[in-house]
Amino acid sequence: MVFLGQLVGGTLEGVTTGQDGTPWTWQGVRAPSLARAAPRHWGKPQRLFNGKDLAGWHSADPAAKVQWTVVDGALRSPGHGPELLTDQRFEDFRLHIEFNCGKGANSGVYLRGRYELQIENDPEPEGPTMRTGGVYGFIAPDPAAPRASDVWHGYDVTLIGRTITVALDGKLIIDHQQIPGITGGALDSHEGEPGPLYLQGSEDGHVLYRNIVLTSARR
Repeated sequence: MVFLGQLVGGTLEGVTTGQDGTPWTWQGVRAPSLARAAPRHWGKPQRLFNGKDLAGWHSADPAAKVQWTVVDGALRSPGHGPELLTDQRFEDFRLHIEFNCGKGANSGVYLRGRYELQIENDPEPEGPTMRTGGVYGFIAPDPAAPRASDVWHGYDVTLIGRTITVALDGKLIIDHQQIPGITGGALDSHEGEPGPLYLQGSEDGHVLYRNIVLTSARR
């Protein structure tokens, strides 16, 4: 595809052509820096999943044949189904979430609905930034995360602007690194706005989630 555009003020505007010959117009704006000072304090931890039902969450496609379910106090991804989103939207936060990835399964936690923190046990794993513990396509975990299936693990994530810190099972794997942009599967590209937490359900297999607790930053 060829994208033709011109700079109009501070915006790129142009056109491209789809595979069927349909012309598409597009617009591009400079991504916000999201540079922020550290929060002065944190709010009260909020449990986002009650362990019983999908209260506080909604399916990206309520008409889909397969949906997320609750099994033994955990959310269960449908496999080749819709994504699951929180009704609430968040800006800067700390997140604790536990997951159990089935054999050959793939899912992810989308922070603000735009940055995927990968979870996978793919039969043929992709590169280091696309494996468990990585911000998909951008940041690889260091050290590399274990990929054993059917084992419970826990992420502890801090996201301030674009700066992310991730611990897996209490061990630091991403330390104050900058996420350069949205990852594949993002809900939108409006990075300056709050967004939901969303769990990926469109990939292979089943992943379980439990103990989802979010603490918002206060300034």
